[in-house]
Amino acid sequence: MVARSPLSDAALDRLFRALADATRRDIVARVLAGEEASVSALAERYEMSFAAVQKHVAVLEEAGLVKKRQQGRQRMVRGNPQQLARARALLAQLEALWTSRFQQLDAILAEPSPRQE
Repeated sequence: MVARSPLSDAALDRLFRALADATRRDIVARVLAGEEASVSALAERYEMSFAAVQKHVAVLEEAGLVKKRQQGRQRMVRGNPQQLARARALLAQLEALWTSRFQQLDAILAEPSPRQE
């Protein structure tokens, strides 16, 4: 069994790189748990500049984890649960692959060893 993903290797790299940062994971959790939020409202929750939060949102948008739209002068951010589901599905495939391999290894190790004479 080989883990397959509908995403390209480059898209997977962007996705997992985006999720590797605690602030970005928190932003994703916030916009998935509630309604969409403005970048300004998100920035108020962190001890960093608006520009820094805006960069985090840009990384998340590039990875497909959030979507941005303009509403007047504000940029509204909402989560993209489909992209997160793709990551979850790939991780589940990888987990199944490694579980299977460990079970095979356990079976081999459980076999009686031939006696050496």
